[in-house]
Amino acid sequence: MPLHLPPAPAPALRSVLTALGSPTALREAPAALRSAHGPLAPDHPLPVHVWKDVRGASGPPRTRLAGWRFLVRSGERAVAAAEARLTADGWTFAHFCGGPYVAATEQALHQAEALAAPYQPRLLSVPELYMVTLWLHHDTASDGTDGLPAPGDLLVPLAPAPPGIAPHRPHRVADLLPRLTLRLTPPGPLLDSPAA
Repeated sequence: MPLHLPPAPAPALRSVLTALGSPTALREAPAALRSAHGPLAPDHPLPVHVWKDVRGASGPPRTRLAGWRFLVRSGERAVAAAEARLTADGWTFAHFCGGPYVAATEQALHQAEALAAPYQPRLLSVPELYMVTLWLHHDTASDGTDGLPAPGDLLVPLAPAPPGIAPHRPHRVADLLPRLTLRLTPPGPLLDSPAA
């Protein structure tokens, strides 16, 4: 089933295109992007949401839109990602990124395209666990800027994933959330520790 990619804001895309044409911005880019041959093209715009307070200490988990990330292609392969952020002055280029999440994002998108149900792909960052997932949202008509992970949505942890969480394996939010919450719960006192 094809994925329903939400359109990125035009100013966000323009900021990334400007950065790709800027020798100054490219000087700070990952080596794979600097050494790429041929034209560079932003592809697969994904809204990046940050999931705060997974444990729900102050109510249900909440997300906020943090930016838009584009895979940067050189030919047929993604060599980096470029991110745009919303500032007081509008959308602006934030940075290029490389490393394992670029290939992991591409792999997770290919996996998601093979699923039977339609989804809207997003990226969901869980800073408390140093974790990024491909969030497959059920509302394919959304503009991608808001919403909470619904119990039936799928989360595909990208590699590297935290210990005990298998990367590239789709999990329903309702199934993964308790595991994430458990990982964030501080351990209780040791049984043989002296009483206070």
